[in-house]
Amino acid sequence: MDLSKGPVGPLAFKGYMASALLYEDRVEFKRPLVARLGGNRSGTVLLRDVLKVLSREPTRLVNGHVHLLTAEDPGQLRAWADAPVKQVAGNPRAIMFTWGQRDTYTKFLTAVEGALQRQRPQL
Repeated sequence: MDLSKGPVGPLAFKGYMASALLYEDRVEFKRPLVARLGGNRSGTVLLRDVLKVLSREPTRLVNGHVHLLTAEDPGQLRAWADAPVKQVAGNPRAIMFTWGQRDTYTKFLTAVEGALQRQRPQL
């Protein structure tokens, strides 16, 4: 998963009711028809717009997620009003993972953090 060797195709990651395509400059989240019928949307996040990566590792009891937080995300007041799981599950800049997908969760989180570091070199 080394993106430092020049332009390559996107890396694909399959999550729960969504997939993510990681490019050098962006992440595209794709939702299947069933998820879109439930109100979820697909979305694209430019890595330069990511303020923070919020994540929770999946367990046997609770699904995990990776959320690429941007300025478009709701402020604190709305965040306190919505249930945390609903905020992530319905967010077009997030992807959820089940216990069975925990290896994919780890690979996706590592790849996104590496891509963000390449976008923002240390001064």
